[in-house]
Amino acid sequence: METRVSSATREILITDEGPTVLIGERINPSGKKKLAEALKRGDFDVVRTEAIAQVEAGADILDINVVCPGVDEIAVLPKIVEKVMASVDAPLCIDINNPIALKEALKVYKGKPIVNSVTGEENSLNQILPLVKEHGAAVIGLTIDEEGIPKESDRRVAIAHKIIERAGSLEIPFEDVIIDCLALTLGADSNAGLVTLEAIRKVKEELGVNQTLGASNISFGLPDRNLVNHTFLAMAISSGVTCPTVDVAKVRPAILSIDLILGRDRYA
Repeated sequence: METRVSSATREILITDEGPTVLIGERINPSGKKKLAEALKRGDFDVVRTEAIAQVEAGADILDINVVCPGVDEIAVLPKIVEKVMASVDAPLCIDINNPIALKEALKVYKGKPIVNSVTGEENSLNQILPLVKEHGAAVIGLTIDEEGIPKESDRRVAIAHKIIERAGSLEIPFEDVIIDCLALTLGADSNAGLVTLEAIRKVKEELGVNQTLGASNISFGLPDRNLVNHTFLAMAISSGVTCPTVDVAKVRPAILSIDLILGRDRYA
């Protein structure tokens, strides 16, 4: 299964036969006071600096999120997309729930981005998938629906099936849907990691599509977070995740080791 995404000048191929593709997560104001304040002021130099730093650290794709109290998403998101496109050649993953803001960002994007994200909720499917189709984007499908994030792996897989079927009904190519089986913190549920890994394996077996994961969620509230994250990433990638969303500077050495062990980096 090959998912191709691109900027104006660079194409990235996501596949389970090649190296793990890294989606940089740091352009997100959640928990980042300096970035949040800069976005409110309309100062986008912090975003530019962060984009360059992530690409230099090894990010293949950059996730772009501007959701923050006091920020006009519709006005700011397309400006940030343009700023980042002018600063780096990495393709972008446009991370927004607001369909109007998403539409404005897709209008200015040059290449084939990833839309982050659609869920199994009817409202999301009806609003987001037509935009994905119109602009020829790839899309991340979150295994969540009107009842929330299922605690059972089979229900998450069923939502993945639903998202892919609905995308197919709009003639969105099968390979352009990337599934996220969602990681929840072990601090709240000691079986959270196991359920996610089971869902990842089942999605790979039943659907064969590329998969992403916000792996750091697994360790929220725990000590030794880097150790937990690296261990979980190794298990998730070996189970079927091909393009995790990560803090690249912290995890890239571990990812390189994982790819080597899995035979994806011939003779290192």
